[in-house]
Amino acid sequence: MKLLYTIILTLVVLFIITFSLANTDTVHLGYYEFINVNVATYLLIFISFGVGVIFTGFMGIVERLRLSREVTRLKKEVKALEKRIPAEKVPAIQGTTPGYASDKWNP
Repeated sequence: MKLLYTIILTLVVLFIITFSLANTDTVHLGYYEFINVNVATYLLIFISFGVGVIFTGFMGIVERLRLSREVTRLKKEVKALEKRIPAEKVPAIQGTTPGYASDKWNP
């Protein structure tokens, strides 16, 4: 498995290097009078990709925090509901389920 990971990583790095060498033309970036920059094409693409990865990671962290809060809330709700059920009203678990039709059938 480690060999497969190394091969894939090597291919990705090789792709990045060849992509960078093939796209060395400069692009002029301008935003009114605030930004006037000449940047290599490959650098512009890599920066855009990196910003996208960071933004997606941030959104994943936010979603994970929201879900963990939801799990905590639901666990508290389950504990509160379990306290409301008296112990003597909880049915005992037997080997078969009452009323289940296949319990009565023996081949």
